[in-house]
Amino acid sequence: MTARILVVDDIPANVRLLEVRLLAEYFEVLTANNGPDAIETCENGKVDVVLLDVMMPEMDGFEVCKRLKSDPATSHIPVVMITALDQVSDRVRGLEAGADDFLTKPVNDLQLMTRVKSLVRLKSLTDELRLRASTTRNIGIEELLSRDFASEDTRPRVLLVDERKSSVERIQKMLRNSAELDVATDPNAGFFQAAETAYECVLISTAFSDFDALRLCSQLRSLDRTRFLPIMLLADEGEEGRILRGLELGINDYLIRPIDQHELTARLRTQVRRKRYNDQLRASVALTIEMAVIDGLTALHNRRYLDSHLQTLFDRAVARRRPLSVMITDLDRFKSINDAHGHDGGDDVLREFARRLRKNVRGIDLACRFGGEEFVVVMPDTEGAVAEKVAERIRAEIAQAPFAIGADGKAIEVTVSVGVSSLLKGPDSVAALMKRADLALYEAKSGGRNRVVAKAA
Repeated sequence: MTARILVVDDIPANVRLLEVRLLAEYFEVLTANNGPDAIETCENGKVDVVLLDVMMPEMDGFEVCKRLKSDPATSHIPVVMITALDQVSDRVRGLEAGADDFLTKPVNDLQLMTRVKSLVRLKSLTDELRLRASTTRNIGIEELLSRDFASEDTRPRVLLVDERKSSVERIQKMLRNSAELDVATDPNAGFFQAAETAYECVLISTAFSDFDALRLCSQLRSLDRTRFLPIMLLADEGEEGRILRGLELGINDYLIRPIDQHELTARLRTQVRRKRYNDQLRASVALTIEMAVIDGLTALHNRRYLDSHLQTLFDRAVARRRPLSVMITDLDRFKSINDAHGHDGGDDVLREFARRLRKNVRGIDLACRFGGEEFVVVMPDTEGAVAEKVAERIRAEIAQAPFAIGADGKAIEVTVSVGVSSLLKGPDSVAALMKRADLALYEAKSGGRNRVVAKAA
């Protein structure tokens, strides 16, 4: 996982220390030695995470964070504040300014890297939602991003999973004015409760007598309904190893006992604000693109969406020096299917093909109906050799099982030809990328059909 990290500190030695650590993990590192430069870099560049020193002259880290989070253009960028201060009041102040996390110097390497990687994963999800939202151009995204979800009237509904009565009572007292708190004392029951109820955060204690709390975290992350549900771990002193493992599993935050009420409420508010932000993005995208950019027959994106979104994906891949591959598929002898079974039969084939296609690509891949019986799949972060294997898997999936058409479910054989191309390391363009895939498709068709041809970069 690569990303662009901005390190902000007025002391060059501190900047260099963090830079060396991040470069060793293959992150791309940008630097700034003051607040205004950091803000300008975030406004003008593609920054994935900001590591921000608090104690800087003229404009301190709190002010920088507040300005970044108040600007819709930069509010989605995760900010980790790093400082020598170790007072709870300082952490709370940073979180109230909008910081996503707060680390104390000297920063533990493992803790730093797991935090950064966790936030990069979160940023990647948010970027994809923002990208799809901006592609539709008319959903009022600036208004959405400027909303303060944490200050809305609705109190968040939160689940606490903890078997210790004294701990439960303390948390209930701390959150009585800021959240609607449900409690599960049994972790297995808590899992089902989290899956069946619309919670905005889950607090999980590590102090179970005969159950590993990280098992519950892993189960929640593996279930579709709770994959994006914020998880906060409540741990004891000396459990750093367990916390680090939890961060690797995808927990969003943690607190170490004894828990401070102000820090708990501030961190909870951060998680709720982020979840509501992403939920609103998902809802807006789903609402506005349904009619405009979805093919009504196959429920895949249509060519209109592809034409606008492919250029964005291409530009992003070039800017980040990441691979990008495209495949074009064409159903073999589709006209004969229409002639023999009518357009209703042809439509049944197209719907079933789209279903099988969707089953064999990732959520981040862009699958579109290009027109007629042609379909296009755009695969970010995918090398040509991998894309060719995916194409072969799709071809085999189509050929191995007949398609059922019509009211009587008559089975017919269907095959597909596929052309694959990938982003060149030298000068390239969307038009050239698509042309290479189209030529590869032509070779597959003229070479006997029911095959994959990849144009070597």
